[in-house]
Amino acid sequence: MTELITYGVVFLLLIAHTLMAGKMYKAVHANQTLSMKEKNDWKLKALLLPGYFWGKYKASLK
Repeated sequence: MTELITYGVVFLLLIAHTLMAGKMYKAVHANQTLSMKEKNDWKLKALLLPGYFWGKYKASLK
């Protein structure tokens, strides 16, 4: 039973990571003020730690 709960938690974390990375990827791609290099940098960061870099990205827009 513990193994099932562990797999469930890991699955939910992976789904959350994927959804957050997709949201950030879409927002960065839609931003026309960024250069191609900046877009690619933010997209790569979105794949690593999307929750952390989403905050950094939003702060950089202000």
